[in-house]
This record gives sequence, C-alpha cells and structure tokens, in this order.
Amino acid sequence: MQTYLDSDADGQGDMVGMAERIDHLADLGITCLWLMPFFPTADEDDGYDITDFQAVDPRLGDLASFVELVRTAGSRGIRVIIDLVMNHTSDRHPWFREALKGPENPYRDYYVWRSSTPPDTSALVVFPDQEDSIWEKDEASGEYYLHNFYRSQPDLNIANPRVREEIEKVMGLWLQLGVSGFRVDAVPFMFAVDGLPASEREFVYDPHEALRHLTAFCGRRDADVVMLDEVNVPYAEQKTFYGGADGDELTMQFDFIGMQAAWLALARGDARPIATSLRRRPAIDVENQWVNFLRNHDELTLDKLTDSEREEVFAAFGPEEDMQLYGRGLRRRLPTMLHGDQRRIRMAYSLLFSLPGTPALFYGEEIGMGENLEIEGRNAVRSPMQWSAGRGGGFSAAAPRRLARPLPDGPYGPERVNVSDQRNDPDSLLSFMGNLVRRRRQSPEIGWGALTLHDVAPDAVLAHSVRWGDWAMLAVHNLGEEPCEVELDLAALAEPADDESPAPAPLAHLADLLEGTDVALEGTSLRLGLEGYGMRWLRVVREGDRRIA
Repeated sequence: MQTYLDSDADGQGDMVGMAERIDHLADLGITCLWLMPFFPTADEDDGYDITDFQAVDPRLGDLASFVELVRTAGSRGIRVIIDLVMNHTSDRHPWFREALKGPENPYRDYYVWRSSTPPDTSALVVFPDQEDSIWEKDEASGEYYLHNFYRSQPDLNIANPRVREEIEKVMGLWLQLGVSGFRVDAVPFMFAVDGLPASEREFVYDPHEALRHLTAFCGRRDADVVMLDEVNVPYAEQKTFYGGADGDELTMQFDFIGMQAAWLALARGDARPIATSLRRRPAIDVENQWVNFLRNHDELTLDKLTDSEREEVFAAFGPEEDMQLYGRGLRRRLPTMLHGDQRRIRMAYSLLFSLPGTPALFYGEEIGMGENLEIEGRNAVRSPMQWSAGRGGGFSAAAPRRLARPLPDGPYGPERVNVSDQRNDPDSLLSFMGNLVRRRRQSPEIGWGALTLHDVAPDAVLAHSVRWGDWAMLAVHNLGEEPCEVELDLAALAEPADDESPAPAPLAHLADLLEGTDVALEGTSLRLGLEGYGMRWLRVVREGDRRIA
C-alpha cells in the first residue's frame, strides 16, 4: 500500500489512494486483494515489525479509511485479505517492553526465552547478512529471547494460551471490519521448538491443534474466511498444514516448490522440472487450494533447489552479485529476468494461469514493471506503482526525495512502462493479462479440475489438461525458443471422468481461448504447431456443448 498510490502528496501510498485504484483491479478481473502490513511499525522490516496489531499506521490512513477501502473493493466484487504477522512483534511493541521488565512480568511468557547459553544457530538465520544467531541476550536479565528474523523482531510464544487469545482478538477485530481472511506470515516459524531445552519449556502444545483452533475461530465468525499461508517447506511437510482428511487447518498455501521448479525450467528451456513438481504435489481436500505464483514481495527464493540447480538459475536470470540475495534468491522482477522478451513473459504468465489452483500476482506484474536495484535488499522489487509517464510515475506529486522509495529509470522506468499507456492498447501486456484473467474465470475446470500431464516431445513443451466432470481444457506451452510440432492423444478426455460417471458426449473440436479459433480433431489425435515460447489454451468442446467459447 505504501508504494501503490499517494493521495495527499506526502510521498507515501495510502488507503485513500488504494481505494481510488480499485477500478483498475476490477477491470483486470481481480477477485481478491491481499494487503501487506499497514499497522503501526518501527519501520525496520517494511512493516513486518509491528508495534500495534489493532490500528492503522497514520501515514497510511485510519480505521475509517480502511473500512471504506474494504467497502469499495466489495462493491466491485473484490474481497480483501490482510497479513497476519503473529510470529513476532517489534521490540518496541508494548508487550515486549513489559517483558523486558523481568522474568516475573506477566508479559514475559508472551515471548520465547532461554536461560542457558544457546548453541551456534548461524545456519538457521533468515537474514545472514544481518544476523548470526536466532537468539539475542537481554543484558538486564541475562536470558536470551528467540528471533527467527531480525533481533528487533522477538518471536511470540504461540504455545502460551494467552498469546493465542490475543491472536484471536486481533483476527476478530479485522474480521468484524470486513476482511475475508488472512495471509499468515512465516507459519513454520510460528510453531517451531527451535532447540529450546525441554527443561525450559513451560508450555506443551500441538501446533496443528493450535492452527485448527484458529481456523475454527474464523469459521465461527464467517464460513468463507480464507487462511492463506506462507509455508516454504517440502511437499510432505506442507500437506500436514492443510490438516486432516477434512482440510481443517489452512485453506490455501503458496506452492514454493512449483515456483522454484518453474524458474529452473525457464532457465533450461526444459519443461520437465515443472512436470516433476506437479506429479509430486500432494492431492488435497476439494475445499483447499494451491496458490501458484512466479514472483512475490520477497526475494525470489531458490532454497529448495540443489546448489547446482540454483547456480543455473542465477546464471540465467541474475548473474551479477548485486542481483542475488542471501545466497539463495534473486531480487529481480520477472520481466527483467526474462530480458524483456514479450513472447517469453506472456508464455510464463499463461502457464501460471493455466495450472490447477489459484494464481497470484504481485502488483505491477500486470504491466511488466522491473525492479530498482538501487533499493537495498529484497525491497528492490517494492518500488512505487507506475501509473503514468508523468511526474513521480503518477504515484505521487511529492518531490522525488520524499517518495517512499525511488522509481526505476531506463527501459523499465515509468516513461516506458505504465498503466496509462497500456490501458487502451489491445496489444499491451496489461490487455493480455486481462484476457488471461477473464478466460480463466470462464473456465472453472482450471481451478477445480483434476490434472493430467501428457507425454510429448520435445522436452521444452509442457502439455497438461484439467478436467472437472465433462468440462476440460488442454494447455500446451513451449518453454524453448525454437518452433516445434507436438502430437497428443486425447483419448482419456473422451472417456468418463471416473468409474461412476456416465459416458460423455463425443469430442467435437477444440476452441482456442487465447486466439479465438477452432482446432479440428481427427478422432482423439491432435497435431499442434507451436512458435518459440508459444502457448495454446484449448477448451474441449463436445457434441451438443452449450458453453460459449
């Protein structure tokens, strides 16, 4: 929000500005808006070091402007979810200020403390350029407090029932003010024991039971509340955070494994890493969803790749040291990593939107914004939104020195990349992205259907179909720069969806959803030509089908 639109020329984006641009999101077809932290903050971690969970940072607005933003979004069919940062607080939060008064203070156990000297935890730090341990000594008491992130962000003790009650109070407030759910930050860290000696653990609890309790609390307030969570762990562990057979914990999770596989595939021009990750992705309850993404607000983490695979991606998309971060990720946006090649950029987003699950976009992706490497750390991708070629990129009328962050210049600056220029250009990336969103919303089988991966040659091509009952779509993407021809057997799509389903109507033809043409079928065989970085979305049309292609 701080970098979206400044309504009062103070250089800071705000809630009034965000509300003014809701129509841009509605025109694009967005149905859910995720707001990064807008709470009062010590400003040491871009808002994630919170000093009050129940208020709005006065630079961004107040509770009244927040309610108006949620109302405006809702009037356009857009739900709002907010960051729930309950792994830690700022060290300036009143709870921690009280906790520092000594072991007998009632707020002491709101945080995780140890009296014994901690072992070497340098390998566990999230920010190796800033920290060398996840424990920090409180000189007054001689005890150490846990901080998985910066030392200025002490971890909350989620095992403490009083802390969980505080979390419920925070969630209840924002639900009452109209939000539709939460993106829960750093979930695995919230429930880790972190090597605390057993003799120093006052509370014993089941972290998954705690998650189920929070989810149930939300369900009592509103049956439609979403718990979207950041869980960057291997698939087997990740599935446990969805809960049991009923999916009674988290609602949605970002697919970090699939994202990293996609970048490896793009670096190689070989679709097989994506196919492998999709085959390994666990089946989940029908009420749950995987969230597919290619970029988010942090560094582009590649921590689940092997060292050699990570080096391949670095060499292809971030060969300079200044483009890399923490030895595990990249601080660049997708268009610059793909060298501005519109064919490749559009193919990548087409692939993202064609996968089963829910696609997520980071602001500015719809127009092809680039990063600003002059901004330190992972904030390089959090530069102001580029609305026009005018002063301040249309983000703010304030002097450049007063802007929340500097705008990029050169080929990705607002003079060349902005909403205004692309808005009425049918060939722009913005128009292409809007079409992807609309076509996907017209194809519920993509979000809900069962996935089938089709064996094709060459290896650069990923062909997959998604089927929901008799509705099905075939997507074919060429990750290579060379044109090719592929052959596919669609016999499975002519059969019943399962043993209990009746025989479907025969296949008639395929409707190309991106190019607006029909593709004839000879039986169930398909021969398809693809340009370099070409893509096709082919809806399966059956005899008597009344859907509008």
